[in-house]
Amino acid sequence: MSHNKPDPDGHRGLVVNTASVAAFEGQVGQVAYSASKGGIVAMTLPLARDLAPLGIRVVTIAPGLFSTPLLSALPPKVQQFLAQQVPFPSRLGHPGEFAHLVQALAENPMVNGEVLRL
Repeated sequence: MSHNKPDPDGHRGLVVNTASVAAFEGQVGQVAYSASKGGIVAMTLPLARDLAPLGIRVVTIAPGLFSTPLLSALPPKVQQFLAQQVPFPSRLGHPGEFAHLVQALAENPMVNGEVLRL
């Protein structure tokens, strides 16, 4: 990425990491998972600072409950319960919504070193 031709602002690329809201709100039995996601969150700003001289931005998306093959395998009653835990909108997220955020981040060169909960 550092070898990409820079745009007029010197921007060469964007690294989008994926963490989880478990980095902030880990549950019982999620110590290792929460810690690993917390590590991704913690490295976001220092990595953005390290890569800034190369014109590379770094952001992290921390998604909450999304409709994935893993959750889709759960009984509908469990999926419904999980969706009700989301304040608004009270449903599971859709992969396209994650993709939409990635696109918005790619298009906005001023976002750097941030963790966005989704």
